[in-house]
Amino acid sequence: INDKWDILRTQLFLFFSFRVYLRHTMLFLNNTTSLSPTFFLNAFPGLEGDYVWLSIPFSCLYVIALLGNCMILFVIITERSLHKPMYYFVSMLSIVDLGLTMTTLPTVLGVFWFNLQEISFNACAIQMFFLHGFSFLESSVLLAMAFDRFMAICDPLRYAAILTNSTIMLIGLVIFVKQVVSLIPIALALKGLSFHREHELSHPYCYHPDVIKHSSANPWLSSLIGLFFLLSNSGVDLIFILLSYILILRTILSITCPKERRKAFSTCVSHIAAVAIFFVPMISVSLTHRLFATAPQIFPVIMANIYLLLPPVLNPIIYSLKTKPIYQAILKLLKTKEALR
Repeated sequence: INDKWDILRTQLFLFFSFRVYLRHTMLFLNNTTSLSPTFFLNAFPGLEGDYVWLSIPFSCLYVIALLGNCMILFVIITERSLHKPMYYFVSMLSIVDLGLTMTTLPTVLGVFWFNLQEISFNACAIQMFFLHGFSFLESSVLLAMAFDRFMAICDPLRYAAILTNSTIMLIGLVIFVKQVVSLIPIALALKGLSFHREHELSHPYCYHPDVIKHSSANPWLSSLIGLFFLLSNSGVDLIFILLSYILILRTILSITCPKERRKAFSTCVSHIAAVAIFFVPMISVSLTHRLFATAPQIFPVIMANIYLLLPPVLNPIIYSLKTKPIYQAILKLLKTKEALR
């Protein structure tokens, strides 16, 4: 009984500590000056009275995303059998998903829990920088994982020789530097824009196409610049991912044994699912904001929430269930904890 009360007290302490952290984070983000424009965040227009109830599924999704990706990282770090190139890339994907989750979490739950809608332009620009930075990082990590699957299936004899630990570290460093350098021109261009005093955004976070449409300058020019960087980063990554799978599919179809063919393809299922749940919503929300401005407002809101929440929530679930070594490592960890109790 004492142990149960201790656990309950700990959970209550963590919950209220998180609420304090969230409120202070939002107050910091909303620290506006008289010279900077103010933006107002929205979640679901017309449903403001139901935000308390809507916060429950969103909070659950954030908890699943945080716990799931932390679990994947912990298992890969502690289980020596998972110290292989494929799982290093999976751990990179989990780190990026955690970053993407933490970028939007303060403002989304701040709107739902405390109705904190105001955000300064500087805070909005910082959130946009990290949001789009982690999005571009995710597409690049997915490309690196496609290269890993290409080498494992199309050239398995040289797989271990090429994808060494130093090579994987170099790939991770290049991906990170590339995204930071590519985002600097967007940040500088955004800093030079002028806005009117107050604007109402469509989402509970700052999303580039949603923000620049309120600019007093020509928003189409900034939108085209953003679209160019989107295509030059995630668009190029998607093209190379598709090319990789064309070569992978050709190699798989050349295998005569049906059992070996299924086994080879099964190693790609998790990655294909991760690519689909990231790129389909991203393309949809980008096209909705840029080409279908007259669409009902609820549609871009739903697509944007799917785009930012679906990959961090589903990726750890997919890799836990569809990747047998990770699944076995998680079961082993849970059994060890149960035995210690």
